[in-house]
Amino acid sequence: MTAAKSTKNASHGTHQHGYADQKDALSKRLRRIEGQVRGVERMIDEDRYCIDVLTQISAIQAALDKVGLALLEDHARHCVVGGPEELKADRTEEMMAAVARLMRRG
Repeated sequence: MTAAKSTKNASHGTHQHGYADQKDALSKRLRRIEGQVRGVERMIDEDRYCIDVLTQISAIQAALDKVGLALLEDHARHCVVGGPEELKADRTEEMMAAVARLMRRG
């Protein structure tokens, strides 16, 4: 695992990100997704069958959902539940807004 980085910004203070322990795994997943996206681009360039392209796009969306859910879980555990008491209400509200954005599609 890589060393976790702390960040500082006005609304979140100085802290270690909840995903710090999973950073390598998340990066690996994102590289895999990047490869899938390039594959879809090749499929388009090669005039592949529409349904095959759509199937790959669906797989990419599912993979991105997994990354998003992993980040959300880490945020809930580390930044909300494990965070400073005085920030829990704001962070919960912020997290719920992020959930709403993740669930909206199309």
